[in-house]
Amino acid sequence: MSISDSLAEAMHLPAESDTVRRIHDSGLAIANVDTMSQAIHDVYCGIMADHQEPNEKDRAQAAEMIERLRKYVGEPAQA
Repeated sequence: MSISDSLAEAMHLPAESDTVRRIHDSGLAIANVDTMSQAIHDVYCGIMADHQEPNEKDRAQAAEMIERLRKYVGEPAQA
């Protein structure tokens, strides 16, 4: 199940709801460490990377990025 699907389910939205699409259209992204690490890998490692999938450095950067995002949007930090 995708993160967007999980969000819609958690919000008890019907399958045809366009709430998640509107969230994306407004410029927001829904991410977790897995999706953020893949994005970091794609952007910063790129096609010249010596590894095909996100590595531990990518995952650590993703976790830190998510913590910083939470700080600026007022969400509680994860333990």
